Amino acid sequence: MLSAKSLFQEILDHDESFRLFCSIAASGESQGGWENARIAALVPRSERELAPKITRHGADEDKHGRIFTALIKKRGLEPVPVPPETDYTMLLEKHGIGLAHDKLRGDEPLTVHDIVTYLAHSRVTEQRASEQMELLRRHFADHPDLGRAVRMISADEDNHLAYCHEELLRFAHAGHGRVIQHTLRKCALAEIRVYRDVSLAVMAHMGRILGWSRAKSALLAAGIHGVYAYERAAGWRRMVSLKAPERRDALGGPATSAPEFA
Repeated sequence: MLSAKSLFQEILDHDESFRLFCSIAASGESQGGWENARIAALVPRSERELAPKITRHGADEDKHGRIFTALIKKRGLEPVPVPPETDYTMLLEKHGIGLAHDKLRGDEPLTVHDIVTYLAHSRVTEQRASEQMELLRRHFADHPDLGRAVRMISADEDNHLAYCHEELLRFAHAGHGRVIQHTLRKCALAEIRVYRDVSLAVMAHMGRILGWSRAKSALLAAGIHGVYAYERAAGWRRMVSLKAPERRDALGGPATSAPEFA
C-alpha cells in the first residue's frame, strides 16, 4: 500500500535517492541561513531589537543544512548539485516572494515594510516546514539514523513558526495589519504553486532513480495535484491566520548546536 511512510522509507533506503533528498534539503536550509543573516545585518535602526531573533533564525537554518549534509556523509556519500526545478527557495524568489537577493547583497538598510514582508514570507514557508517535519517526526522520530535530526529540526521549525506569529501580531497592533494580510495572502498563493511544481519535479527525479512504474508515478503526481487543488480552494487559509503562540519569545535565546553523526 502506498503511504507517506512507505514512500519516505523507499527514498531513505536507497543511497542515490537519499543523497538527492538530503542535498535538496541542505541547500534550501543553507540558503535560508544566508538570507536571515543578511536581513539581521540590514535591520533598520527602529527594529534593532529584532536582529538577535533573526540571527537565531538564520543560525538554526544553517544548522539544519549542516545536519542534512552530515547525514549524507555518514553513509559515505557526497552531496549532489540541486536540480534547478527542485530549488524551492530560489523559485520563491523568482516569483517575487520574500526579499530580493540583490537587495540583501547590498548595504542599504532595510525598511520596516521590508521586515514585515520578510516575516510574512517566513510565516508561510515555516508553516510548510513545520508540517513537513511533523510528518517525518511522526514516522521516523525513533529511526536509528534520522531520529535525532528529525526531532531537533522539527522543534526548531515549530519555534520559527511561533516567532513569526508573535512578531507579525506585534506589527499588526502597530498599524500594519492590512499590509500583513495582503502580503500573507500573496505569499501563500504563490507558495502553494511553487510547492506543487517542486513536489512534481522531486518525485520525477525520485521515480527515475528508484525505477517507479508509470502507474506509480502517475498516482503520485495525481496526489500532488490533488493537494494543490485543496490548497488553492481553501487550504491556503491556514497559512495566513495569525494567533498568539503558546510559546512566547521562541527565538529569544541562542541557537542549539547540531548533533554529531559519527
